[in-house]
Formats: sequence, structure tokens, C-alpha cells
Amino acid sequence: MSATSPAAVVVLAAGEGTRMKSKTPKVLHEISGRSLVGHVVAAARELDPQHLVVVVGHASEQVTAHLNAGDAVRTAFQAEQNGTGHAVRMGLEELGGSVEGTVIVVCGDTPLLSGETLGALAATHAADANAVTVLSAEVPDSTGYGRIVRDSATGAVTEIVEHKDATDEQRAIREINSGVFAFDGRLLGDALGKVRTDNSQGEEYLTDVLSILREAGHRVGASVAGDHREILGINNRLQLAEARRLLNERLLERAMLAGVTVVDPASTLIDATVTYERDAVVHPGTQLLGTTHLAEDSEVGPNSRIENTVVGTGARVDNSVTHSAEIGAGALVGPYAYLRPGTRLGAKAKAGTYVEMKNATIGEGTKVPHLSYVGDATIGDHTNIGAASVFVNYDGVAKHHTTIGSHCRTGSDNMFVAPVTVGDGVYTAAGSVITKDVPAGSLAVARGQQRNIEGWVARKRPGSAAAQAAQASSQETDGQS
Repeated sequence: MSATSPAAVVVLAAGEGTRMKSKTPKVLHEISGRSLVGHVVAAARELDPQHLVVVVGHASEQVTAHLNAGDAVRTAFQAEQNGTGHAVRMGLEELGGSVEGTVIVVCGDTPLLSGETLGALAATHAADANAVTVLSAEVPDSTGYGRIVRDSATGAVTEIVEHKDATDEQRAIREINSGVFAFDGRLLGDALGKVRTDNSQGEEYLTDVLSILREAGHRVGASVAGDHREILGINNRLQLAEARRLLNERLLERAMLAGVTVVDPASTLIDATVTYERDAVVHPGTQLLGTTHLAEDSEVGPNSRIENTVVGTGARVDNSVTHSAEIGAGALVGPYAYLRPGTRLGAKAKAGTYVEMKNATIGEGTKVPHLSYVGDATIGDHTNIGAASVFVNYDGVAKHHTTIGSHCRTGSDNMFVAPVTVGDGVYTAAGSVITKDVPAGSLAVARGQQRNIEGWVARKRPGSAAAQAAQASSQETDGQS
């Protein structure tokens, strides 16, 4: 923990979010690879707090399960949504009822809020020795927001005035309340016990803590966010889409400043969990999702969906879809390939046009150039798989494995009926159905012998276009002899 690391961060995520008009709880809607609350938790963890607790309520089991799907997150249950003050009180009770040090309270529907801004809030709170520090923002249009009113001499916050209650002079103020606060933990615990519910909603308002502490002689300050868009909360699908656009722009900007070429940012999507190295190139219409990693000099797109995939140094993915795959250095994928989970493409290997792979390990320099399906298979190094080959891995009940060795040359239109093993250096004839193991260095031929029945068309299809063409060809041949 650093000197300004908070003792606790409390994330408020108990609301239903009815304006989303969804069976999914609002905080679980996703943008840029994380849920709304997931983005907030990630930002909070950047502060390295001693405690992190998320207050859940509506669909608590679903939200809790989501939070615990990765690194477990401590939760507090708010059985009835009796206001923000009540929610914070539930969070503190989960932590023993009292916290010594700084407590930061954030909303679970603010996915654009960065760890940097929360860190600046904590630093300002400590430097100014405030009882409460409000995260504020200066906005172009403050209509509808609570205004931050400051003491002109000290800069301290004297009150937060809601729009409907503001004077004309106060309505001209562009600094607004974000709903994110840093508190002195001990003073917060005491003040929450004094919050009343004699308001129109009959709820405990967290903002009442500010006036309680100010009236007790404690200082209330503010920390201004560098970008007012960070404090945007999500209440409906329009705001969700806008937040996705803003976050995507931020993530792409970060990638480009780190040395990634993004040819057309307007048509490129990237998740917050994607990583990359310098000189990677991303072409238009590409989605980089999940835990995807782009190594140095790799090139992806155009029109590709790359999800949970490692793209090796200098590898190329063109007009393709990959999911939970590994693409080796210098390997080529596409155009129009589909790499499914468990695919591991070796260095300088190729999965070409209209090739689908699943749970397959492809050796170095091995090529599956086009029109093939490779499933549940291991292929050695420097092998070439002929066009229109199918690895027949499913017998209707269970999946089976095919192994093909190194330096093999398999013919076009081969069927490898698993389980089967083809040794190193094997050749297979075009059109073969391989059902038995093939020893190393062999030629496997598994097809019927060709038989030509001359005159069949004239006898069986007399008068047809085919018969007439055959007759004309025969006459032309006779005339030349």
C-alpha cells in the first residue's frame, strides 16, 4: 500500500436499474470486456486498498457470483434499498462497523471512472486533511446536476445545491457533484448514525453526511476530475452505448500511444483486457476481445474477430475469427478461417481460406491451405494437408483423436476417420478415406479403382445434350484420324 492508499473502497451496486429494461441487473451489463461494476472494481483495485467491498441488493446472488468468477470480491448485502447512506452503512458493517483511515465510496455504474482519478481524489483528501472530499467535475452544461458551492477564500465546499433548489447565480456554476466521495472513516461511521429519513423518499442520503460533518466544524473539500466524462453513470441503453464509445476511444488511444498502428479507430473495437506490443497493426473492422495479446509485428484484420487469442510475433490474421487459440510466430490465418478453442498453430504454420480448426495442435511450418476441417488432431512439423480434407472426429457419441506425423503430404479430399495415426513422411492419395493407421514412409491409397464404361451415355441417355456432345466429339476425332 502507498501512503495515499485508502483503508477501504465501498462500491454501491445494489440497485435494479429499471430504466435498462432488461432481465440482467444494470451493473452486469458489459462494455469493452467487463461488466459495469467490473470496470469500477478494476479502477478501485488500482488504489491497492486495504479493503474492497461491493454492496449488493437486487439479484444479489447473480451479482455476487459474477464478482467471484475471477478474483473473489467481498460483498455486503443490502436487503432493502433504503438509500445511499444505508448502503454505505451496510458496507461498513461488513468491515466491522468502523474503519480507520480513508474510505472511498463509488457507484457501480460508472465504468469510465479511472484509477488515476480515484488516486487523485485520495491524494487531495489526504493533502487537504478533509473530513469529506467530493469528486467533482466541470461540465459544459450543468443542467440537472447538483452544484458545488465553494468558499471563495478557502476553496472549501460549503454546500451541494440541487438544480431545482439553486438560485440563478448558483445555476451558473459548472462544477457538479459526481456522487463519488472520500471520507475520514471514523467520522463517516459516526455521521451515518445521525442521518435521518425525514425526506420525500424516506431514505438515508449519503449527501446528508456532508452537512452533518460541516456543521460539526469539519472541512469538506473537492477534487476536480480531469475529464468530466469519467463521472458519467449508466441508466439506459443509450448511455451504455455512449460509454462504450468513449471507453473504446480511450483504450485505442492508449494502444496507439504504446506503438500499435490502428488503421481506422472508428471501425475498431478493443477490450480493456487486451494486451499488445509495439508495431502490431490492426486493420479496419476488427474486434480485439477478452485476453487477446498481439505480439510485436503481428497484423490482424481487416474484418476479423480475435477473442482470447495469442497472436505471435509477425503472425498474420486476415478476415477471420479466432477464439481461445494460439497463433505462432510468423503463422498465417485466413482469409475466412475459423480457429476454435484449443487450436495451437505453430510457428510459420498456415490455416488458410475456409479452414476450420478445433482442439488441434499444428506443428511448425505445417500448412492446411484451404477448404478443410481439422478437429481433435495433432499434426507434426512441415506437413501439407490437401484441400477439402476432413478430420472425422465424431462417431455420434464421442470425439476421437487423429495424429498425423511430420513431413507428410496428404492428398486432396481425404477423410481421416478417428481414431487414426498417420506416421512421419507418409503420402496419401487424393480421395482416400483413411480408417487404419499408416506406417511411416508409406503411401496410403483408400479408394475404389476407376473404371470407364465406354458408350454408356449414348445407350442410357440417347438424344440428351451430353449424348450429342459426345457424338460430335467422336465424329471430330474420327475425321482427324
